[in-house]
Amino acid sequence: MWTTRPETNADIPAIRAVNLDAFPTALEADLIEALRENPAWIDGLSIVAEDANGEVVGHSLLTRNHVDGFPALTLGPCAVLRRYQRSGAGSAAIRAGLEAARGMGEKLVLVLGHPEYYPRFGFKRASEFGIGLTIEVPDEAMMALPLDPEAEIPSGKVEYPAPFGI
Repeated sequence: MWTTRPETNADIPAIRAVNLDAFPTALEADLIEALRENPAWIDGLSIVAEDANGEVVGHSLLTRNHVDGFPALTLGPCAVLRRYQRSGAGSAAIRAGLEAARGMGEKLVLVLGHPEYYPRFGFKRASEFGIGLTIEVPDEAMMALPLDPEAEIPSGKVEYPAPFGI
């Protein structure tokens, strides 16, 4: 039902529009633009979901972070146009991003998000892996997903890129 693919330069305005529609402020849209200019950006891990007419209706982003120096990824922001929310477009974009990351040999993805939503993709409490933040958040909101079951998963504090402000 949804076509997913890495973003192109032509998608940048549509991605901003999706995030502006999905969130009450421009914070997430501005964060994506700041991350595009940051070394944390990884080509191929900004994923759009399109409807049957080719309209960008959803977006997910994976960027570089570290856990005590070990390279990992941050999932987010993720957004879907309000009229398409709960239709599977967001899930399709997230799954495509996770598969792209796995295909690039990435080992670990972290997300700070809704504990009712992200476990469907295999995320578990990051604290189960000994991973935490430098700020206080509910334990169930910080989640981790090992992409390679054979890989060593580091423990420690998550080091976000500067645009996140964490």
